[in-house]
Amino acid sequence: MSSHEQKAKAGQPNLTTASGIPVADNQNSLTAGARGLLLVQDFVLFEKMAHFNRERIPERVVHAKGAGAHGIFTVSKDISRYTKAQIFSSVGKQTKMLARFSTVAGERGSADTVRDVRGFALKFYTEEGNWDLVGNNTPVFFVRDPMKFMDFIHTQKRMPQTNLRSTTMWWDFWSLVPESLHQVTILFSDRGIPKGFRHMNGYSSHTYSMINADNERFWVKFHFKTLQGIDNFRQEEADRLVSQDPDWATRDLFEAIERGDNPKWRLEIQVMPEAEAETYRWNPFDLTKVWPHGDYPVMEVGIMELNRNPMNYFAEVEQAAFEPANIVPGLSFSPDKMLQARIFSYADAHRYRLGVNYALLPINRPRAIQAHNYQRDGFMRCDDNGGNSPVYEPNSFGGPQENPAYKEPPLKISGDADRYGQPLVDEDYIQPGNLYRLMPPDAQARLIDNLVNSLKTVPQFIQERMVQHFYKADPAYGQGVAQGLGLPLP
Repeated sequence: MSSHEQKAKAGQPNLTTASGIPVADNQNSLTAGARGLLLVQDFVLFEKMAHFNRERIPERVVHAKGAGAHGIFTVSKDISRYTKAQIFSSVGKQTKMLARFSTVAGERGSADTVRDVRGFALKFYTEEGNWDLVGNNTPVFFVRDPMKFMDFIHTQKRMPQTNLRSTTMWWDFWSLVPESLHQVTILFSDRGIPKGFRHMNGYSSHTYSMINADNERFWVKFHFKTLQGIDNFRQEEADRLVSQDPDWATRDLFEAIERGDNPKWRLEIQVMPEAEAETYRWNPFDLTKVWPHGDYPVMEVGIMELNRNPMNYFAEVEQAAFEPANIVPGLSFSPDKMLQARIFSYADAHRYRLGVNYALLPINRPRAIQAHNYQRDGFMRCDDNGGNSPVYEPNSFGGPQENPAYKEPPLKISGDADRYGQPLVDEDYIQPGNLYRLMPPDAQARLIDNLVNSLKTVPQFIQERMVQHFYKADPAYGQGVAQGLGLPLP
């Protein structure tokens, strides 16, 4: 061994097992003779194999392919009249945060440049605990009742016999669930393939609530507007990148931050007084609808800047667990049925994917406050498990106690418990039609072309059913798709 190699080895730590036991030989297995059988006592080999077999946690059921980065949120406007949340308590206040962007339908190895909705998940490490805002790059969604969600996602996945994706499944479902027309119109428009994650907006989509110091409640929608400008791929360009660089958006985000070109978004909100929800012209908690800005103008809140890439993707992005249940005092939920279901569903998915103690992982722990509770034991408990502190409440030994000061004002509800259908109404066609009419003629033509290219392989009866929905949104919309498919005009 050369003197250089000796000096290099002298400064290197010993290779050890996970328990810190030094490894003498990491190149050769322990066998009974040079050509003999492996020995079970080769604990180094078996530890390596066992860990390797478990290095891939189950991928997310949806939003499996994604990229993330760390950043800072800075308050730029005073909104204390709407919320007492400390994250918004003063202009100039900064809060550390984490963002994860993703596609929805594809697996972890899928391409970034497919036509799909993009996830827009944020975790703010506030002094009152973690606030998670889990949204998309679209202000609406395909369905408004959680009972339909699992069936919808099945249509976006693979067929049980062929293991192939099927446009027939998509369009059969969408044609039978016309409330999806608003989101479908966005998906097949120019915004259906964002040019990376930096050039798209993010939306809470759901309606949330804010509560101020006087215990007044306001309904609110969150909008994150990209300061890089909206930019999108055309279908042909995106198709080329699928084969040339399937990780284009992931690479674009990482390299932009590495060179100091930190992406930024301006947080804006729409606010509705609590009582106005009862008389508003459509259900303000319907996830397939937007609030027109003419009714509720947006107001600026602050700036989100992503300024640091993760050092380890698995630890800081793959293990990140975002959940709508994470709200802080001054922010809360709404009667949005999809949001109500997601409050449970996301946390339940994390318990399956990461284990019951997922919140103890470093990326998910609160930063500015220590969590105190009576949760103990469970798979992968990686701290002192509460030591010898009390494991029950109430107790007389100094355990954490509830604090009524954080109680929310009561929410008035009424009605008989039942499974209430949400029939298709004219309003379900108004907003998709308005969106179509807002597009310039060339964008309308690309929308129709994208729809025709997707619909042309599905059975004609499904095509005809969809054309009727397009026509009800706007006659020119339906006629354009019908002509492209060679169908009689509606």
